[in-house]
Amino acid sequence: MKLTILFGGASFEHEISIVSAITLKEKLSNFDLKFIFCDGMHEFYLIDAAKMKAITFSKGEYKSMPKLSLSQGAFVETKKGLFGSSSVEHKETVLNLIHGSDGEDGTIAALLDFYSIKYIGPRVDACTFSYDKRYTKYLCDAIGVKSVAYEVLKKGEMNDIKTPYPIIIKPARLGSSIGVSIVKDESELDYALDVAFEFDSVVLVEPFLEGVKEYNLAGYCANGVMHHSIVEEPHKEEFLDFEKKYMDFSRSEQVLKADISAELEKRLQANFDKVYTGLFEGALIRCDFFVHNDEVLLNEINPIPGSMANYLFEDFPSAIESLANSLPHAKRPKVTYEYIHSISQAKGK
Repeated sequence: MKLTILFGGASFEHEISIVSAITLKEKLSNFDLKFIFCDGMHEFYLIDAAKMKAITFSKGEYKSMPKLSLSQGAFVETKKGLFGSSSVEHKETVLNLIHGSDGEDGTIAALLDFYSIKYIGPRVDACTFSYDKRYTKYLCDAIGVKSVAYEVLKKGEMNDIKTPYPIIIKPARLGSSIGVSIVKDESELDYALDVAFEFDSVVLVEPFLEGVKEYNLAGYCANGVMHHSIVEEPHKEEFLDFEKKYMDFSRSEQVLKADISAELEKRLQANFDKVYTGLFEGALIRCDFFVHNDEVLLNEINPIPGSMANYLFEDFPSAIESLANSLPHAKRPKVTYEYIHSISQAKGK
């Protein structure tokens, strides 16, 4: 199968996206892969597969590779020769692997939709409800999925927090645990807020739940059928910070299935389906759940999970191929100018 992996982006998670792309090169080795890199200045480059190494990007070597532009249905490479220039169109299905802003906030989705380029990934409306954690809470309320209690704080406003300590402070629009802190008492609050507000003007405050169990579940819909990954119970310390999570993004070995009852697995899948259906078609996502006092709570939606959560699927290449062959198609209204013609005829112009 032919597939183009789009990665990078102007994001705090730029480097994580590179790690994910390198990992998928290994996991999809039987695919006919191309790699398109979006740098911090929003320039697109066609990366030689043999050069898909961290040093290519850290040393700026990618800048010597072909630059791309966009046209209807394709990324375009312009080649200059002795007798003028020629163009090569790259029309393969794109896998959006840009984490954080650009990739998960809807920017890339809107760009690919605008140019009618087929892609695996969340559409614009799905990005809206998953990128901003406030809107994820609103979505949960609307579809009947329980989530962790929360408060919203805005930069520059009085921080009158009602949630009892210990609490978790997190930026509303950021992933990979960047800017996230556990605050055990009031003496630690100001520093945690300063850190979070460095990354976003809005932060969420949530209670730190003691004795909580965490479970990760990924999935996608293809040809009208929902496909779930295994359920993973990540073995974590009290808090998985950015450095530990960064290494986690390079995982490629399949993990063990969580030792849970069939009844709990069905409850997790049912909540996943409520989140996914009618919003995330065309994407492979991962939902992270808490189980606390026998309640299933949605913690977070990962619309473009690290390395596409390949380690949760028994046959990841087949999952990607199945999804690629079942992508939604946006319908464009046909422009006919009938209204303008009727006005012109009525006025005799």
